[in-house]
Amino acid sequence: MTPNTKTLGPREAELITRLHEIGKPVFILNDASELTGLSGQSLRNMIHRLTKKGIITRLKSGLYATVPFELGRTKEYMPNPYLVARAIAQQQLKGNEGKYYISHASAMDLHQIVTQPQFVVYITTNSQVKTHPTVSGTEYRFVTAQEKHFFGIKKFWIDKSEMVYISDIEKTVLDGLKMPEHCGGISEVAKGFWMKRDKIKIAKLIDYAERMDTGAVYRRLGFLLETYDVATTDDLDRLQRKLTKSYATLDPTLPKGGRYFSRWRLNLNLEPDELMAIVRT
Repeated sequence: MTPNTKTLGPREAELITRLHEIGKPVFILNDASELTGLSGQSLRNMIHRLTKKGIITRLKSGLYATVPFELGRTKEYMPNPYLVARAIAQQQLKGNEGKYYISHASAMDLHQIVTQPQFVVYITTNSQVKTHPTVSGTEYRFVTAQEKHFFGIKKFWIDKSEMVYISDIEKTVLDGLKMPEHCGGISEVAKGFWMKRDKIKIAKLIDYAERMDTGAVYRRLGFLLETYDVATTDDLDRLQRKLTKSYATLDPTLPKGGRYFSRWRLNLNLEPDELMAIVRT
């Protein structure tokens, strides 16, 4: 619902109405400038007035959110963190010049395959973002990926009118296998995989792995599929053919150690029995 525009000036009312029309409850100063034609001090003055009236709230420098009408003129309002992530990505990537998607543990959260509260939102972008802002206790952490790794991305609807881009379930698993440190370790990726094993398409996983063409992903994926006995011999052979002679650590978030497993060229600092125990609990 749009705030009562009778309490607002013409430009203020125009901005709030347009933000609702285009589905941007979280916005940056550039959005406000484009929608009102204002800039500089005039724009800042209008934003200040709206903030003082409780129509919008400041999340961080240059980042704002419209306050839902039913909350009144509250000065403290935190919108959905994934909508904040979308706006921060836009802010850091300067609009449409870069690409983003919600990834790793955050994508796992949206796919409902995590059990722990999330205090970091992971955003993968195709260009480097050096800042990692914290908004209302949530850290927004950017991960850089090559352009060729921007596939397996889908729309996820936060509500009836707001959506963000996230990795699909198969790409989420592979991103987790590539960088377990952004998911809480291999054990968390394994648990997530097990929870959705009936919906995950193994052939698609392997197709995606070949597109990523990352040695550690081939190794960890093959080991995971074989440990959980969810792939055919042909599936495992496809991954085996991609292996080189070098070794990778199964879980880089844990201390190195354990035995070397030549079949998948892995240093097993987490044993198959431990991975099986994780999904039986």
